[in-house]
Amino acid sequence: MCNTAKNANIILLTGQSNAVGVGFVKHLYDHFPKEQVQTYIDGYPKIRINYNSHDKESGGFVTTTVHCTEVNKYTIGPEVGIAQALQEADPDAEWFIIKCAFGGTSMYHDWLSPTGRTFAGAAIDERTGWCWAAFEKILAESMEILRARGYAPSIRAFCWMQGESDADTMEHVNAYRVNYDAMLCDLRAQYGDWMGDCVYVDAGISEIWNLWREINAIKVAYAAEADNRVYLDTVAAGLTTKNEPVEEPDIAHYDSDCVIRLGQMFAEAFLGKNA
Repeated sequence: MCNTAKNANIILLTGQSNAVGVGFVKHLYDHFPKEQVQTYIDGYPKIRINYNSHDKESGGFVTTTVHCTEVNKYTIGPEVGIAQALQEADPDAEWFIIKCAFGGTSMYHDWLSPTGRTFAGAAIDERTGWCWAAFEKILAESMEILRARGYAPSIRAFCWMQGESDADTMEHVNAYRVNYDAMLCDLRAQYGDWMGDCVYVDAGISEIWNLWREINAIKVAYAAEADNRVYLDTVAAGLTTKNEPVEEPDIAHYDSDCVIRLGQMFAEAFLGKNA
């Protein structure tokens, strides 16, 4: 019997609060025509998302739109910029985003995967990070949903926006590369059969963090080691954190237009590699 399963093009979006997205929807009107903002609000039906985003879960794949973020904030995440770029690249293409992101979390503890427990031969932690466990759970659930619908999963991109919480001490910085690599190795150990075309896109953190240069240098070097890795230079791209909300700017998080741009940059990176 022929295999008639349709490929499910999957994007993994994960990290901490700038992956969650803390750009306020109301500020989008300051940057984009109202028709474009309405498109963001209406969403992209061909690009669906299953998310566990801070304190909010979709419980399955839904239309990618705004407010796939926190329950008590009407905010926007980078998934909307990803969806916009995907639709503009091919209006007929179907994509699935699996998003798992939590604010204030570190690679050193929260995202620690099973083989990331040691650094330089010494134990860092005796447990697997709770964020990694949540990521594993939503991945397994998502794959089950897609396969039950007759899809053959194909993970095309891993998009990572994290490192702010590890830019606090040199101990955390020094452990960052090995733990990030371990996480990707553990991911491939479980889903490698579906990751043959995967592009790993790692976004740099902003300049407000104490050891941002050190964290970003690790990201740059890691991305340079393989052709299927991309570093997004968010500083050079001019992504800002200082403008919104106007009354009291939240300098830890990207402004609303920059959340959109971050998503677009993710999509441009993996679409470019997969071209």
